[in-house]
Amino acid sequence: MKVENLDHANTNLSASAGKAPVTGDDINHKEEEEVFVLPLNFAMVDCGVFRSGFPGSANFSFLQSLEIRSIVYLRPEPYPEANNEFVKANGIKLYQLAIKGYQEPFVNIPEETIVEALKVVLDERNHPILIHCKRGKNRTGCLVGCLRRMQKWCLSSIFDEYQRFAAAKARVSDQRFIEMFDISSLDQLTFPFSCSKRQKQMP
Repeated sequence: MKVENLDHANTNLSASAGKAPVTGDDINHKEEEEVFVLPLNFAMVDCGVFRSGFPGSANFSFLQSLEIRSIVYLRPEPYPEANNEFVKANGIKLYQLAIKGYQEPFVNIPEETIVEALKVVLDERNHPILIHCKRGKNRTGCLVGCLRRMQKWCLSSIFDEYQRFAAAKARVSDQRFIEMFDISSLDQLTFPFSCSKRQKQMP
């Protein structure tokens, strides 16, 4: 299996220091090898939880390899026909929890939509799950930032993660929303899927 990450700023793949001679067997092997292309801004958030920009047809094989069970789509536009066909063919449940686009200073992030999205993400029956908007920056960043609040991350770490993905599109209003988000209504929800907790439980 070969994985290609077209978002070079976020890739975790490293090239080997030296190159071995290419043989005929190597060429035949490469021709048979399936190439997986990662969506823009793809990353693992926690065990069974992933984030990205809008996946296209080139990314479908990669998502199949993850055995994605659910998708949280954070834009108001209808899901494209090709994506709809993909989720139906693979038995993936689509949750469209729309957050309209906005320009600062006119900001209105619907807290109730973030709460509903978090309930979906925190339900382990929906895992493996992918969260995405268009570029995996602002809407996805807000949702992941609120998830981090529930995971008791410090604000500086939350904002560092948000800014790493949002880059030049980072918004003070998004970070303010994350900071002020009321997590008390979700106190009854837990994190049975947390990688950090699983690692602590290992002997």
